[in-house]
Amino acid sequence: MVERRTHNLLVPGSIPGGPTAEGKAISVTLADVERARGVVAPVLHRTPLFSSRALADRIGTAAHLKAENLQRTGSFKPRGAVYAISRLSKEERERGIVTMSAGNAAQAIAFAARTAGVRVTVAMPESAPRAKVDATRGYGAEIVFAPDMTKLVALVGELKDRSGAYFLHPYDDAAMIAGHGTCALEVLDDLPDADVFVVGVGGGGLIAGIAVAVAAKRPGARVVGVEPAGAAGMRRALDAGEPIRLERIDTIADGLAAPIAGTIPLDIVRRLVTDVVVIEDDLIAEGMRFLATRAKLVAEPAGAAATGALLAGKIPVRPGERVVSIVSGGNVDLARMAQIFGA
Repeated sequence: MVERRTHNLLVPGSIPGGPTAEGKAISVTLADVERARGVVAPVLHRTPLFSSRALADRIGTAAHLKAENLQRTGSFKPRGAVYAISRLSKEERERGIVTMSAGNAAQAIAFAARTAGVRVTVAMPESAPRAKVDATRGYGAEIVFAPDMTKLVALVGELKDRSGAYFLHPYDDAAMIAGHGTCALEVLDDLPDADVFVVGVGGGGLIAGIAVAVAAKRPGARVVGVEPAGAAGMRRALDAGEPIRLERIDTIADGLAAPIAGTIPLDIVRRLVTDVVVIEDDLIAEGMRFLATRAKLVAEPAGAAATGALLAGKIPVRPGERVVSIVSGGNVDLARMAQIFGA
């Protein structure tokens, strides 16, 4: 039996959807991801995969950038949102949707809901970037604010109870995860021999979807997650063996600032992801500067975390490996960008 390593955990590898040593199938399969691709492809962009000589020179092996910052709504999030809403029943659509987000999932779900003709209300923290708030409203969503990220779950509960709307979780949802996995299918179409996927982690939906697709299509490859030190929910969950609600969140990467890791993503990450590393905000900021100056890509902090970790040597790579950094979003607040770039 082949074993797949994670830091602090050594668990038997498995084919997604097949039995594991624990006797429990993984809840998202390659078939789910491929089915999602058929739904989202006509609606969303097929984002480019760029090679990066500058990043390759820094890490000592071939490097590529998956530009999800160029996706509709500015991040990978519509992949899951479009597919998840397509799976709702007629009754659920008629009730409308309630969700929560710091911004990228809010925009994505609002976009997908408008496309499907479904009403949506989004709980957002008061600290959400103004650009993300305005974009979410622009897609037709109603917004209700919570004092901070840690209060979103309670606010969503109130909204759901009051309106009877269907709660679409922004990351702890199997259909969301399947949709996000389509990102990896595109990478493997363009670079079938990719060896390492580096992915920013918030609640875990993106890395879970990518891990499912990679484990089935390219089982020798490694998937590594990157979290900000000020919002390391997945790392804490892995260490504790269960999701742990963060009492405080403090990071420039609002797109990675989930208050708690998802239970479905945690199960997938624990089984299929090599490691989740934690980095400081200054390394995320360096990733932003590097992508803007050397790759000509505008990335928000969440979208630059993977590249920042690679630049800092936090992701072990070997000469000859083909590394893919997922640039997961580009919805950066201009004032924040000016601050980070020292303008």
